[in-house]
Amino acid sequence: MHPPIPLGTVDRTVHDPALVRGRYGHVLNYLARVELEVDRNVLEILTIIPGVEENDRFFYQDVWQPQEIQHGVILDALCEDIDLPAAETEMELHWTYKLLGALAHWRPIQDISRMLFYLTGAATERQAVLAYNTFHQGLTEAGETAIAESVIGQIKRQEPGHFAYYRMSAERLAPLLRPWQWFVARELRRRTYELVGTDAMDQYRRDIGGLMVTFDLDQDLAGYAREIGRLEARILWARDKGMQFPPYILDRMRESVELYREKGLGTVPARFDLAGHPVVVGQA
Repeated sequence: MHPPIPLGTVDRTVHDPALVRGRYGHVLNYLARVELEVDRNVLEILTIIPGVEENDRFFYQDVWQPQEIQHGVILDALCEDIDLPAAETEMELHWTYKLLGALAHWRPIQDISRMLFYLTGAATERQAVLAYNTFHQGLTEAGETAIAESVIGQIKRQEPGHFAYYRMSAERLAPLLRPWQWFVARELRRRTYELVGTDAMDQYRRDIGGLMVTFDLDQDLAGYAREIGRLEARILWARDKGMQFPPYILDRMRESVELYREKGLGTVPARFDLAGHPVVVGQA
């Protein structure tokens, strides 16, 4: 088990701040915000699974939250080092969590929520692993080896363990769900699925669209969807033989890339486009 990464132990040396800011500034800002939103993620867990089991409690309280918050602190510090705005977190709970929370006293609903929690976590971690791997390669090729190894390298080594926990937890819960619970879980997932950090908001969809374009993931969105959705297809959609990934994952990816190409990056304070120019809400 990797302990949280202390801020003082990372080497944030940047040789060409303008290059990193122009090429990857929006990526850094996005990843920092998503990592720092882990406190809201914990609140989501406590809302929909008030009777959280000890294994889950240990994972989110003693492993996941301490690691993720440090990832956000480190990435946010790197943003400030290269004159990017600090990340602004979104702490409001989505309506689906409030709805499930209102029904959480009923254990069968809690079990549906647990399955969705595990699948969301697994998809999030797969997106993180792929993003950090690509980010590490890009920084290394740009000669920014200090932040590639000491910042991104350390962070990316902690993400696969999170994915493994979610995968094993979903596989352990799956045999316990009844047919009606699977139906509800599939319908909720199909109607509410979002890519990591988008929070069902178009400005964040535009931002993750920019991330996918920066990392050339838009060149094979189906392949990217397969990497993210393979586990979900196997567990949640096991009845649909041959499904490589749920189609709603690819739909959200296409929407995000199209929004980015149409309107650019979307959040306030200013983010930076691929040429290093600030882009604000409302600017096409």
